[in-house]
Amino acid sequence: MALPVLLSRGLDPLLGIFTGFFAYYLHETHPRTALSPDERLSALLRWKWNKFQQSRREQLRALEDAA
Repeated sequence: MALPVLLSRGLDPLLGIFTGFFAYYLHETHPRTALSPDERLSALLRWKWNKFQQSRREQLRALEDAA
């Protein structure tokens, strides 16, 4: 029994990924949901990156002190 496909085996996953990203983009930018700038994904990613960089600097500093 053949599995049902919408477009093709290769395009269906791409369509799903695109739809998901587009839906999230609309959720973040739609005026009715109106997320504040500090609640957006970009702010979370920036915070996580800064946290990672700070912990990396501390690890490198500890290694330099031990050497």
